Amino acid sequence: MSPPFPAPGFPAMDVAGRATRLRERFDEATCDALLVSRLVNTRYLTGFTGSAGTLVVSRDELVLVTDGRYRDQAAEQLAAAGVEARIEIAQTAATQQELLAAATAGIARLGLEAAHVSWATQRRYAGEWFPDADVVATEGLVEALRQYKDDGELSRMAAAAALADAALATVRHRLGEGPTEAELALELDSEVRRLGADGASFETIVASGPNGAKPHARPGHRRISEGDLVVIDFGALVDGYHSDMTRTTVVGSASPTQQRMLDVVLASQAAGVAAVRGGVECAEVDRACRAVIDDAGWGEAFLHGTGHGVGLDIHEDPRVARSSTATLGVDHVVTVEPGVYLPEHGGVRIEDTVVVTATGSRLLTHAPKEPNLP
Repeated sequence: MSPPFPAPGFPAMDVAGRATRLRERFDEATCDALLVSRLVNTRYLTGFTGSAGTLVVSRDELVLVTDGRYRDQAAEQLAAAGVEARIEIAQTAATQQELLAAATAGIARLGLEAAHVSWATQRRYAGEWFPDADVVATEGLVEALRQYKDDGELSRMAAAAALADAALATVRHRLGEGPTEAELALELDSEVRRLGADGASFETIVASGPNGAKPHARPGHRRISEGDLVVIDFGALVDGYHSDMTRTTVVGSASPTQQRMLDVVLASQAAGVAAVRGGVECAEVDRACRAVIDDAGWGEAFLHGTGHGVGLDIHEDPRVARSSTATLGVDHVVTVEPGVYLPEHGGVRIEDTVVVTATGSRLLTHAPKEPNLP
């Protein structure tokens, strides 16, 4: 039987219109063009998925400089995305420099993606590569656009989330059969691929017993046993877009403290999801989750922020944390994932990925949160 996911016929993404929206931000950023060096941002603006490429976005054209490995791929992917650009092939670093210098000739102020350019690279650009331009730092120009997902992006993320739901439903019974954490993680990753994903969103977390009290524990050789809380944090990747979900299961009967942990985190996560809405500060969502856990007396055991944006990166803006100054916007996609971590009892984290709407949110992840095995 053929895998049910990903569903065929995703809505088209408006890739061709993204450069126009980026250019509208140039004046505020005091630049006349942007040198896009981060590959995921190049993918967002052009559809190009190669492992090497630099994009120049000027006010009147796009120039993609890549190498010979991607001569045909670049042309095919940009055409499929409806993006008009000049594609230049550089076989050496010297040729790359010449092509980028030609593409930026006459540009007075050239923006760099400051968060993704090293000091050494910036000095080389300013002194050798683009000596006639005023090289200026920019912050998050493309990332700000990426926070708002169109229907095509949302459909890919929904498919990725549905894949993860299905994979967990298939594998979850194995928790009662005593696999190691690593074995269960491998089975989840394999099932995600079998169902049609391009791969896992990130290194799958399966953390049992005391390991569950480490929020980003890596799956190891510990065998899952009776009485364990098991934190499972994973996602699927579909056409470049990620999903992210955490569920916590108890093997056998929960102790009174474990049951209280499960109840408190479930209530905290529900409060956080209920707080999500367009126009709400991200810090307010964090406060909603944290208040429930604080009231239970476990505030110090909530060891991380409440969530993060998801899209072409598994972690992207906006951050949902008490220190965040961001505000949620309609069609942002964020996680809500509070947790309580007590080494002597284990850990509990529950996470959903949600789409922000004008009146609330829409869940992308639907796996049951019931902690007991069937």
